[in-house]
Amino acid sequence: MATSKWKTVALHAVLIAGFLLSIFPFYWLTVMATRKTGEIYGYPPKLGFGTQLLDNIQRVVSTIDFFGAFANSLFVSGSVALLVLFFDSLAGVTFAKYEFPGKKWLFVLLLATMMAPAQLSLVPSFVIMAKFGWVGSFKALIIPGMVNAFGIFWIRQYAEESIPTELIEAGRIDGCGFFRIYWSLMLPILRPALSFLGAFTFIGVWNDYLWPLIILNNERKFTLQVALSSLNGIYVTDYAMVIAGTLLAVLPLVILFLFVSRQFISDIAAGAVKS
Repeated sequence: MATSKWKTVALHAVLIAGFLLSIFPFYWLTVMATRKTGEIYGYPPKLGFGTQLLDNIQRVVSTIDFFGAFANSLFVSGSVALLVLFFDSLAGVTFAKYEFPGKKWLFVLLLATMMAPAQLSLVPSFVIMAKFGWVGSFKALIIPGMVNAFGIFWIRQYAEESIPTELIEAGRIDGCGFFRIYWSLMLPILRPALSFLGAFTFIGVWNDYLWPLIILNNERKFTLQVALSSLNGIYVTDYAMVIAGTLLAVLPLVILFLFVSRQFISDIAAGAVKS
């Protein structure tokens, strides 16, 4: 009995230590955002909060079009996430629950595309966007990213285990077509997987810096990451201002994670109760 109690205490201690280690970078980011640049280089480092947060944020907003870039990132990330959820879920359930010629070879080809570094496609993608006349527009950010191999693979694996074939057959007997079965029967079951995929895609697009930097040539259309990069001076950089801008860019992702994690857990629990 005593041994079991000590194991529980040790487990909780390890979990608490892991939690503190994982949250410390965000805490340190917040601390640095509340101080002046000179204080950031101070030794020993000060772990308490300073008084310069509002001043640093004010300088960020006055230096770049922060709210415009924030709106651009929100539009691009939200659009890509919604399109990925729709197209990847369609392709994923098709690979999981339907038979068609060349299915296995197509899936192998899909997996092979995940092995290629994304940097290899930058030049061909830019050439294609230039041929379409999309350079400098949001279409070049949204359209190429509306389907990805990981999302299809993720939905396919989840659907294969969670969607009973008998449910699809029952829908067919009732006269439902593919989209009716997909919308009414499959999507409710796929909600946990879609919650994760949506958050994963949104965060990836929100944090993307290289492709928007290459494809956008109008400051009014800069995404937040590209706009924040202009805070770095050529000779002198106000790191307190840069860190404050970074903190503002991270906060929406923290809020999204908290919301999606609760939704994900509640969906998993609901599925367990129903089963």
